[in-house]
Amino acid sequence: MTNPLKEGTLTENSAGIGTVTPKMVRQRAAELALIDGHPVQDVSKSECEEARRELMGEPDTDPIEAALESAPESERWDPVPGATGHKVPATPSDDEDEEGRSDNERLVEEGIAEAEHDHIVQAARAAEKKDGG
Repeated sequence: MTNPLKEGTLTENSAGIGTVTPKMVRQRAAELALIDGHPVQDVSKSECEEARRELMGEPDTDPIEAALESAPESERWDPVPGATGHKVPATPSDDEDEEGRSDNERLVEEGIAEAEHDHIVQAARAAEKKDGG
């Protein structure tokens, strides 16, 4: 069982974002459109979906990785052919998520990702102004 308080993006520009609204998703999608180099009025469906995933804290779904993850363990690469054994399920503690990251580690990762996103948006806006847009 996951803690709903630990799901989704927690901060934006060092301020808590609270509940993700459709307006927030549209704004983030417009930023992604700007980064992708097309007018913010022409936001694509994939940019809207990516914006929602980012704000909701959902993982990116790479089709190849998703296909590999969906394959049964018996059909995946076997590092030691013929070896038998069993995997003991890891139980995350209260201050860790499913990937074993602590709350502090997750906050740092989110902060870095948000800073990188802001930097890219500022660069795209500067390039747009430079090009006469």
